[in-house]
Amino acid sequence: MEAASSSTSQCSYEEYKETADWLLAHTEQRPKVAIICGSGLGGLADLLDDKTTFPYADIPGFPTTASTVPGHAGQLVFGRLQGRDCVCMQGRFHFYEGYSMHKVTYPVRVFYLLGVKTVIVTNAAGGLNGSYEVGDIMLIKDHINMPGFAGQNPLCGHNDVRFGERFPCMSDAYDRELRALVKQTAEEQGCGSFLQEGVYCMLAGPTYETIAECKLLQKLGADCVGMSTVPEVVVARHCGLRVLGLSLVTNKVVTDYDSVEKANHEEVLRTTQRRTQDVQRLVSHLIPKI
Repeated sequence: MEAASSSTSQCSYEEYKETADWLLAHTEQRPKVAIICGSGLGGLADLLDDKTTFPYADIPGFPTTASTVPGHAGQLVFGRLQGRDCVCMQGRFHFYEGYSMHKVTYPVRVFYLLGVKTVIVTNAAGGLNGSYEVGDIMLIKDHINMPGFAGQNPLCGHNDVRFGERFPCMSDAYDRELRALVKQTAEEQGCGSFLQEGVYCMLAGPTYETIAECKLLQKLGADCVGMSTVPEVVVARHCGLRVLGLSLVTNKVVTDYDSVEKANHEEVLRTTQRRTQDVQRLVSHLIPKI
């Protein structure tokens, strides 16, 4: 696995195309929607019919090892959901695992070359907004890219205009029409009472946030905090893909120095297990409307 800081890790158009061509040759599915499953949310792929599954290790150009994080299966699943061709990432790659930003986002450009038009990103996140409850689903309307502030942006380096322009706009990163469809679908499926809408902040991880960091992020206007999603969104928008983001609030961040609560990954997975059917129902009924 390459070092995350390597400036030579940028991938070429030909590498992305080789991966896309291999996948197109090994499946008859031609997906228009890609779903990136966050921690414990890989069950979304189980909803697919007529599945074709590829372990990441078998796909040319993909990072050579599967995700090392519990709750991330490490495979690409093609299939049909509510009659629509889709592809699901059961597990994503994370910057904190040692992958460069170019490798973290590698699948997104492959999706673009497969003909995907819409990317749905899901994640497990800590709730910063005091009105959020564990188990709420936050519809992402905007993000704060903390690694980007520190120069870790997946678009750093040479810009290939075959993917997108040098300076892409991010003020419309999360598609307004898709967000409206989610709200409508949530009401229809009885999920409206625990659907929120807010701002997701990405930190590099893998440590959970200190109390001081949580208080700072709240002042910056973040409603949820996590360790993923933003790089994939940046690259998807660079490619001109529509983006929908959903965060499952798996824990409330600690902001009291007298608290004995501690964030931990086991709690994250327990909460996703409890709410996963609701997320699946929401996404599966949304797909036909896109």
